[in-house]
Amino acid sequence: MTFKGAPRPMFIEIFGKLIGLDEEWAAQGATDAERDLSAFNFDWVNRVQAGINCGLMDPYEEKVLEKGDGYVISQDAMGRKVKLCTATATIPLPLSYPVTDFDSWLKIKPKFQFDEKRIDIEAVNTAAKAREHDALVHLDVPGGFDMPRELMGEENLCIAYYDEPELIQDMLDTCADTTLKVLERLEGKLVVDNLFVHEDMAGKSGPLIGPSLFDEFVKPYYEKIWTAAKSMGTAIFSQDSDGNMNPLMKNIAESGINVFYPMEPGSGMDIVACRKQFGNRLAFKAGIDKYALRGTKEDIRREVEYKVGSLKNDLGIAFGLDHRIPNGVPIENYRYYVSLVKEILGIPMTEAGKWTRMGF
Repeated sequence: MTFKGAPRPMFIEIFGKLIGLDEEWAAQGATDAERDLSAFNFDWVNRVQAGINCGLMDPYEEKVLEKGDGYVISQDAMGRKVKLCTATATIPLPLSYPVTDFDSWLKIKPKFQFDEKRIDIEAVNTAAKAREHDALVHLDVPGGFDMPRELMGEENLCIAYYDEPELIQDMLDTCADTTLKVLERLEGKLVVDNLFVHEDMAGKSGPLIGPSLFDEFVKPYYEKIWTAAKSMGTAIFSQDSDGNMNPLMKNIAESGINVFYPMEPGSGMDIVACRKQFGNRLAFKAGIDKYALRGTKEDIRREVEYKVGSLKNDLGIAFGLDHRIPNGVPIENYRYYVSLVKEILGIPMTEAGKWTRMGF
């Protein structure tokens, strides 16, 4: 991911299976090792959390409010009322949000401000020892879009960019200030290798904010955090966002992000085209069309040869499906997919690479 040299690209499975696929594979004769994916010997990285919290502190009590046929309604850690469709989903749908205006933000704001208890010094020391043995130190920071969205909801957030910009700015300033103070406490104790933001700011038709709003609100937030982390030795600043992010990719690359994933082809993301556009300014993970595995072996070969065959000699690539393995993918197709990628990359089926922090 750092373009500093590697024996070959990585081959990974980033998110695993969707609900229901395990039962489908069991009925098709898949082994236990295939069902838990260990049979496929994907590349892996020994990763450890940094031992600090940059996000929500003193969470609300999580409790079940109602149970029905196929669903559960709960209060979550952010104080939202959420509904989980238990038969088909792993992520609950928020029904209400704690922030509706500036006054309601001020009530929850202390949960995002700095406090010394955000640093677990024992966990920091453990991470530092693990890093001495090539573990990659990972730190989650609140997303510039995702954090306000989690507290307000997409629609309210997108309106607030225009009607209450000072509210959004205060949210991001608060999170940036907290993250910078937390990073300061790590000076001389621990180097974070991978700074990470989760955003999911796009759907199939495009991102929920445009380039001008990204540059006004999100980019300065990223730049503050990245400038500090980079000065302390951080090498990777990665962003996770589903959907069609093409209109924002240039802005993302200019804001400090240097690793992007998962590159969903079903939303118009093309890892080959993006590599041509951005060169070594951006590394990528995933990007192989998961839905191709529902088709024929020829469909799988066409997709794999285009993506893996085109980029097999590149640095800054970790090949994998663009999201969870969907229902309807036969185990035979998945076996073929794995063997084909390994064949093109020259990896024996029994080999799994353990990658050091400098290679990922």
